[in-house]
Amino acid sequence: MYNILIVDDDREIVESIEIYLKNEGFNTYKAYDGIQALDIIMSKEIHLILMDIMRPKLDGIKATIKIREEKNIPIILVSAKSEDTDKIIGLNIGADDYITKPFNLLELVARVNSNLRRYMNLGNYSNLDVNKEVIKSGGLELNTYTKEVKVDGEIIKVTPIEYKILELLLRNKGRVFSIDEIYEKVWQEESFNVENTVAVHIRRIREKIEINPREPKYLKVVWGVGYKIEKL
Repeated sequence: MYNILIVDDDREIVESIEIYLKNEGFNTYKAYDGIQALDIIMSKEIHLILMDIMRPKLDGIKATIKIREEKNIPIILVSAKSEDTDKIIGLNIGADDYITKPFNLLELVARVNSNLRRYMNLGNYSNLDVNKEVIKSGGLELNTYTKEVKVDGEIIKVTPIEYKILELLLRNKGRVFSIDEIYEKVWQEESFNVENTVAVHIRRIREKIEINPREPKYLKVVWGVGYKIEKL
């Protein structure tokens, strides 16, 4: 049974989400501000977080930044704001997904299931040979057994989404993937208006693996086509 943390200062929303998640077989924890959320995350085994952005004491953006210092569990940001800038900020600071209020609770549950599948697949080590599951391009390497990403021997912290993008591109070095292809293969959903979402994750990956993100060595853009990992 997966443990979902619901973080929102609106108790009615929390109760509504909790009912749907419990009906789907999830165990839930509730927090009504960012400080309370961090306490639960550090003391309980949490598999996914639903994080409202606008909250007292510690807002969702600051709380996500703090969580990402220690944890790579999926975070879905929830907000009443629908502007693209808010989505980009959320993705930039480490969120995996974003949903806007008012939302359909069935869609929210679907997003929870989708993010959990991706996250749990990263922890599936069965039937892997550690010596054969290291994918490299120059000094960039990804170990599908330990789920580690390294650059010149140094471990780089990545989120589950960033890991899946890197794995896709590294397994197909030299091949250019369009934005829609990346989204559909990594998010496992039909793509629609996803340019900003993918671009933000690509930028975050570059900031982590490249010495100079403006002149990338590994993760290259092919203008008008898509992205690729160079064969090095």
